[in-house]
Amino acid sequence: MTLPAEDATSNNTTRSGPQRERSLSGRLLSAFPAFQSPDFRRYFPGQVISMIGTWIQMVAQGWLVLEITGSAFDVGLAAAASTLPTLFLSLFGGVLVDRYPRRTILLWTQSSAMLLAFVLGYFALTGTVTIGIILLLSFLLGCVNALNVPALQAFLSEIVEREHLASAIAMNSAIYNGSRVIGPAIAGFLISATGTGGAFLLNGVSFLAVILSLISMKASPKKGGATISGNPVLAIREGLSYSWQHPVIRTAIFFIAVIAIFAWSYVTMLPVIAKQTFGMGATGLGYLYGVSGLGSVIGTVLVSIFSGRVDRLVFIAGGTILFALALIGFTFSVSLPVALFFLFLGGFGLVAAVSTLSATIQSTVDDRFRGRVMSLYMMVFMGFMPIGNLEIGYISEHFGTGIAIRAGCMVTILAAIVLIYTNRSVRNAYSRYNSSEGAQ
Repeated sequence: MTLPAEDATSNNTTRSGPQRERSLSGRLLSAFPAFQSPDFRRYFPGQVISMIGTWIQMVAQGWLVLEITGSAFDVGLAAAASTLPTLFLSLFGGVLVDRYPRRTILLWTQSSAMLLAFVLGYFALTGTVTIGIILLLSFLLGCVNALNVPALQAFLSEIVEREHLASAIAMNSAIYNGSRVIGPAIAGFLISATGTGGAFLLNGVSFLAVILSLISMKASPKKGGATISGNPVLAIREGLSYSWQHPVIRTAIFFIAVIAIFAWSYVTMLPVIAKQTFGMGATGLGYLYGVSGLGSVIGTVLVSIFSGRVDRLVFIAGGTILFALALIGFTFSVSLPVALFFLFLGGFGLVAAVSTLSATIQSTVDDRFRGRVMSLYMMVFMGFMPIGNLEIGYISEHFGTGIAIRAGCMVTILAAIVLIYTNRSVRNAYSRYNSSEGAQ
């Protein structure tokens, strides 16, 4: 949407209240065009509340595991248990996402995640929780997310226009990372006041917000997946073949694999750093998560505003390098304010890169394969995280957390340099791919 030019001599000071409100509304819709969709406006607040609850549980679970076992490796193991099912189940989840209404799938997955949160809260409140129970419930939640995450990613294409999809993906990423600012801070106070059990129960209640927002949506689904093969294995093979032959999607998935293993895993070590490096409790841990999340929010907001005006390589490669350098600085920091500054920059760079990668895939994928491609993307992103969590936990246990994080950052920088070097060849291959498809 284009805003009219204003005459410098116009009576801006005498503009009426409704006119000023319309002007502000127009500017906001121009910066964040996804909000032009009524269904996205319904989706947004419910998802914000739900994701705040999710981050509350993530922080509380990491803290609870550390209290029970005192082991950095067990913290990484618990995080891995919640993402490991994605590695095995996401591709089948993508077939379901392309075959059935995505809003219905999301209602089931959100309800299941709510039930698991209540169960974990019960065990924590009654003092009967064990590391085995935590691992089992985390694994079950991972099974739910193997279907929920690709359904949610594909669902965005149904509630906004295609030209606004990059903005919607960036704002969805902003929801996830904005909740990192609020959720961990709330978790710190909750853990101090009520223990981890109260945090898990509050997360369970938060799922009601997104369930209600899904029920309230008015638009009929625009899903076009009824033509996929009835054989799920054949349907998966078709999706994999399409992804491999598509040069942009193939490159993006390789790059997100590096990020999942060597970059994103630093988050699971924040409880260890908070306790061992800075001597902070649960409230201090919330500050670390919150500052990183604040940087992430600003990164995704800039992606939404400049998605059509800035080369995506700037956000992807540039953001990744900024993240890695900032995180290396964080590992050498002994002053808390300096450490928080580096965490802010790291969150800014990493999420700007990741949200742009997702938007790049969503804007180039054929609608017939959207669910399967996004399930592959999320399988690599979330399913490879256990590898990173175990790797960083093991190196931290034997060589120190700082060395483990710095090693991952160096690999990430090398991957970004390779991406910059190969960018032109990827674009040329994409042009040839489009030409061959148009000729069919």
